[in-house]
Amino acid sequence: MAFVDTVLARLPQPVRSLLIKHREMLKFAVVGGVCFIVTNAVNYALKLTVLNRNPVTALIVAVIIATIVSYILNREWSFRDRGGRERPHEAALFFLISGIGVGLNALPLWVSRYLFDLEVPHVTLLTQEIADFGFGIILGTLIAMVFRWWAFKKWVFPEAEGRVRPLRAVRTGEDEQAA
Repeated sequence: MAFVDTVLARLPQPVRSLLIKHREMLKFAVVGGVCFIVTNAVNYALKLTVLNRNPVTALIVAVIIATIVSYILNREWSFRDRGGRERPHEAALFFLISGIGVGLNALPLWVSRYLFDLEVPHVTLLTQEIADFGFGIILGTLIAMVFRWWAFKKWVFPEAEGRVRPLRAVRTGEDEQAA
């Protein structure tokens, strides 16, 4: 935490207060950024190799992998102090909501490809790829992100202080010698 404290200490007080007030949302955004990179890396790896004829499937697989990463990071970092549910129930709700998010993420790409016909041979390959990125990656991710933020706080991690970890006693060398 020394790095975070150092960065915060260098910021002007109004900015520092705002960041501290919204730290949960900022952590959620950082996790989202990491998962955005995972999604893009997996999506393009699949789309440019084994799933080149199935871009919606490639995006869905990529989003599912990123969702697993998201659960781990959100549970252990973003919503670390939130809880209120037993872990299996929490995980089931997380993946149910994330499944809805996968559908929301893929819907704009599906609309782009199959309703607007923004695919080869109707358009150039460059136009197709720009449309895929704009609809599938940008718009789909934004829609899913807003939905997940709201749903995770409402149903998955509903209690703000539901998992506050108790402080542990720190043992010093003197304690061990006395024992």
